[in-house]
Amino acid sequence: MAIHTNLYLLVFLPLVLIIYQLAPKKARWGVLLAASYALYISFSKYLVLLLMATSAFTWGIGLWLDKIGAECKEKQAECTDRKQKSEVKKEFQKKRVLALRVGVLVLLGILFYVNYLNFVIDNMNILLGKLGTQLPLVKVMFPMGISFYTLEAVGYIADVYWERYPAEKHLGKLALFLSFFPQIMEGPIARYPDTSDALFAGEPLNMANLNEGFLRIIWGLFKKMVVSDRLSYLTTHLFGNYKDYHGSFIILAAIAYTIQLYLEFSGSIDIVIGSGKMFGVTLPENFNQPFSAQSAAEFWRRWHMSLGNWFKNYVFYPITVSPMVKNWNKTARKKYGKYWAMVGTSAMALFPVWVATGIWHGAGWKYLFYGMYYFVILLFGVAMEPIKEKNYAKMGLDPNVWWLKTLRILKTWVIIFTGELFFNAVNLKAGFHMFFSIFGNFHISSIWKYWPDAITTGDVWAICVGSVIVWIVGFLKEHGVDVRGKILNARTPYKWSVYYLIIFAILLFGAYGTGYQPVDLIYAGF
Repeated sequence: MAIHTNLYLLVFLPLVLIIYQLAPKKARWGVLLAASYALYISFSKYLVLLLMATSAFTWGIGLWLDKIGAECKEKQAECTDRKQKSEVKKEFQKKRVLALRVGVLVLLGILFYVNYLNFVIDNMNILLGKLGTQLPLVKVMFPMGISFYTLEAVGYIADVYWERYPAEKHLGKLALFLSFFPQIMEGPIARYPDTSDALFAGEPLNMANLNEGFLRIIWGLFKKMVVSDRLSYLTTHLFGNYKDYHGSFIILAAIAYTIQLYLEFSGSIDIVIGSGKMFGVTLPENFNQPFSAQSAAEFWRRWHMSLGNWFKNYVFYPITVSPMVKNWNKTARKKYGKYWAMVGTSAMALFPVWVATGIWHGAGWKYLFYGMYYFVILLFGVAMEPIKEKNYAKMGLDPNVWWLKTLRILKTWVIIFTGELFFNAVNLKAGFHMFFSIFGNFHISSIWKYWPDAITTGDVWAICVGSVIVWIVGFLKEHGVDVRGKILNARTPYKWSVYYLIIFAILLFGAYGTGYQPVDLIYAGF
């Protein structure tokens, strides 16, 4: 029961809303938890037990950390001088580090076992094949959403360890945070304070939240069903038959897949956020007009923002303040100067972030390459930033002049399209084949001459018109015009006219349009 299906939208979600509203305020969190587990069982069956076990384990680690902290304070209160207090703190800090390591290693160990163990075995077998031996693959059932709820659990444990907030005493409250049904499949990845209070508050439904949630859901369906799903026909054909195409067709495949992925993922997140909003829960935003970015670094601050924020908070920042990096920075400044110290520090912090980002997306060399691709580009950007600023000053150029902004945006598009070409390729070898074939047999006219039958003229019109509408809304938002807010605040006849237009577009060009075939959620597989 995926979040874009009729069963979810027309049966499950309305039913949960009704039961939630009818339930006593104190019991509403239980309605949400039961609904979350029911939805999870619908696509992962008994693997819901792993989600439950993860919730209980995470809750236990949090309480363990709190208990160690309380015992430390009690012991310190008995101390008569600062030296004794310092020694007690060191003693209990070792216990806290142990609890943190146990929690993180167990959670990431489960994720590794499920997602990556067979990938490691496959690659070991390549080497062992020369010795005439092979390791057996492990039979693994894939629990839906494990990459998302595992990161939330690790983030929770780390925040409790850093004493950003106390551990949650109520197991049900933490379990609901990790399993909230709209976001379990595709995120966004939330931090505990983002949603915990709203999830447990049990506030009654209100028309403002229902209206806002409804508009967000149908807008997400429009992006996914009218544009992204139709682009899927084209990208599946081109990437699946990449050896038959060169030049302009490969560029078309890269651009089409990038648009498909963005509209599918952002559309799904719109449905998720809209569903949460109906219950009064404000989930983190995941996209902020990423194609307006003027650099790869800015693109990743605007794309899949909840994942980027997670890596920034729990990988990048801890590494930058670690003794190893601090010592390197201090030594490098003396030996090589501020510039090279800055580049080296950036490399040490960015490398693990982008290795992790790559493999988080999947077990395959193409995903690791994807991470390294952005690592190199972002590090190059860091190294070039001071040089660019000096050159702008020497030439008397305003870096914010419109034509320079446009050039930077176009350059970023090339980086993005190239990255997504490798990301969606069958494998890394296919990705390189497609990339190098761009430079051979490049004729724009061949697109019209050898246009694949997988996509019709009607599909092209639906994709183009739908994409333009999405672009206009995004352009206006980038320039401070909140289209969604204006619709919600409009008079009832105008507001419902927009609602009906979007719904009819979904019905005519999406769900019941000629030749439409539903497409599975892309990020639900990560």
